[in-house]
Amino acid sequence: MQKITILMHCKDQKGIIAAVTTFIAKVEGNITYIDQHVDVEQNVFFMRLECELTNLHVSAESIKEDFSKTIATDFNMSWELYNQEHKPKMALFVSKYDHCLFDILGRYSANELNIEIPVIISNHNELRSVAERFNIPFHCVPFTKDNKEEGEAKQIELLKKYQINFIVLARYMQIVTPKLISLYENKIINIHHSFLPAFPGAKPYHSAFKRGVKIIGATSHYVTEQLDEGPIIEQDIARVSHIHSVEDFIMKGRDLERIVLARAIKLHAERKTIVYSNKTVVFS
Repeated sequence: MQKITILMHCKDQKGIIAAVTTFIAKVEGNITYIDQHVDVEQNVFFMRLECELTNLHVSAESIKEDFSKTIATDFNMSWELYNQEHKPKMALFVSKYDHCLFDILGRYSANELNIEIPVIISNHNELRSVAERFNIPFHCVPFTKDNKEEGEAKQIELLKKYQINFIVLARYMQIVTPKLISLYENKIINIHHSFLPAFPGAKPYHSAFKRGVKIIGATSHYVTEQLDEGPIIEQDIARVSHIHSVEDFIMKGRDLERIVLARAIKLHAERKTIVYSNKTVVFS
């Protein structure tokens, strides 16, 4: 039995839910999940729907074509239809930090993430052994201000070769190029501490410690050309106090980065996010 997920958004208007559910009934689909949200300020309707196709003679592709000509056209929708059997292919970009990489690969090995990881790309060789341990192809692509065009071309070549659907920057310490961002719009996920913009630089936890902050956090977001300002997918925090050392701050921060990035990957892979106006609607 095929299972599909439909994400959609359009101008809020009467009859959308009735039209969509009637369409699903017509193609002999059984709705197993439906949720919707209206952004009142911008007058935009969002909906996510999952259903099982009970008629074995009706394909997801034929439904996609029919939906496009009818419901999507009638309501002028932006929408996507996904076959749940197809796992999205995710590329990991890393540098030298390994805590997020190990966490993702551990969850992947335990089948906690509904994805495939065909390749790991890095601007250094330090983490090659980690990739080899998990039997995932590793490619070192040097990336500096002097060879950005060459590095970008090689990255894109690898992404096409492995048919990558989305990218995760697992503490990749380089700025992604505008061309790559345009090729994977709202499909590049980043993780960073939540001290920005108050404590920028190489040692934010040291700066936060000196300032005596009481909360530290991590933010995962889609990458845009505006550095660290893309649509937020997931965030979390931990409380700290005067009893904690800089090392405690760093440890808690890395724990949060692992958790928040894993949640963001899971949400994206399960088609639970819609990006609109530099924000995300995240369905449960």
